Amino acid sequence: MQVAVIGGGAFGRNHARVYHELHKQGEPVRLAAIVDSDRARADALAAQFGAKSFYSVQQLLELAKPQAASVAVPTVHHLDVARALLKAGVDVLIEKPLATSLHEADELIRLAHTAGRIAQVGHLERFNPAVRAAIPLITRPMFFEVHRLSPFGPRALDVDVVLDLMIHDLDIVLSFVNSPVKELRAVGLPILSDKVDIANVRMEFESGCVANFTASRVSTERVRKLRFFQPRQYISLDYSRQDVLVITVETQPTLKQPQIEQSIAAQAAATQALPPQFAIAKPKTMQEEPLKGELQSFLDAVRRRTPPVVTLEDGRRALAVALEILASIREHARRAGIGVRGAV
Repeated sequence: MQVAVIGGGAFGRNHARVYHELHKQGEPVRLAAIVDSDRARADALAAQFGAKSFYSVQQLLELAKPQAASVAVPTVHHLDVARALLKAGVDVLIEKPLATSLHEADELIRLAHTAGRIAQVGHLERFNPAVRAAIPLITRPMFFEVHRLSPFGPRALDVDVVLDLMIHDLDIVLSFVNSPVKELRAVGLPILSDKVDIANVRMEFESGCVANFTASRVSTERVRKLRFFQPRQYISLDYSRQDVLVITVETQPTLKQPQIEQSIAAQAAATQALPPQFAIAKPKTMQEEPLKGELQSFLDAVRRRTPPVVTLEDGRRALAVALEILASIREHARRAGIGVRGAV
């Protein structure tokens, strides 16, 4: 399968690297093209990964139309780039956030359906081994505490921290809870950029579940953690370490959880720190770069012509909540008399 990467920035470079690695590992895929309007950047990436360089999507489609492509350009260009590819019969993976507005997201969904193409959105935490290990454990989540913190950097400053970082966790929690959002309140501030750099959100779902989110790109440390409670159980995910900790209140001394590999060290620690009816365990996780899992899943959907794991509708759902959060932040800023710019 011949694939292209549109956009040679940080995200595009990683997509190109992983496609190249998959080819070297024997996967039936070849990175055929890098597209970027910055000619020097396109040429450099193409040379690094053994691909051809192009300077526009139109040039790519005229000279070397691929079967599939990753769209890793700034969010404001997602619709125009994906439209050209979809109309030309190319399957696409569109980086998150899906679009700058729900109108654009709806147009992308319509275009993909009309063209009959595979279209996936790049919510790569869906492919984090910790998330995959936690899915079979979900019963009735009732409270989430989520932190995603990063030191300040020059990447992704075209969007607010909600659309840059928090949207990963919005997508995960929405998929875990599977219930409409009933109410949300949010506060956010620009710190080092002219967009919102730090945000906190409290969200309540129709199911009664409550979730607190904090996202920052002006932190002194890097944190990627999601914790949730459900009846008789606490589950903690560390995205960075790709592991899961499960603490269960056992109703019977012989209660077993066959899907969980018990950790002897964790059990010993729990014996000292927790009451005897508390069982601590760590599910098995297979360490893997989430982007690799995401691209493999996308390529599999393209080959099999099956719906992707993360659909454009999923991307729209997360975007809708993110935009509602930004509207709430602006309203809070208005009441507090502080300046916060628009969503994108």
